[in-house]
Amino acid sequence: MSNSRAKLFDGDDDLDLTAFKPKAESDKAAPLLEQVREVSEAANFRSREPAKATPEPAANPAPADVIKPRRQPRTHRTGRNVQFNVKASQDAIDAFYRISDEQGWVLGETLERALSALERELAAKP
Repeated sequence: MSNSRAKLFDGDDDLDLTAFKPKAESDKAAPLLEQVREVSEAANFRSREPAKATPEPAANPAPADVIKPRRQPRTHRTGRNVQFNVKASQDAIDAFYRISDEQGWVLGETLERALSALERELAAKP
């Protein structure tokens, strides 16, 4: 294998780049920014720039607007290495975390115990 790199334009000795030069002046045919804004507003084009108006804070925020504190991350080495994602109601998730916290269990253990209890309950039915 060769230690030298292949040349990008190998064999193109007639490549002439002298015509590529920076523009000396700005484009005089370009319209002014104010004219562009007037035309775009007249044609109902929306600006992508953020609105400058700031919303006023609500006097009494509704319960949905109240921000709950974030839970602390749970990092435990348990040997459980398969992720299980479930959509549930907020009440069910809160109850799941509450039970885990009260019992001092990791989330995987809470799930395993809940499944065992459900299996026992279903097996007891005739």
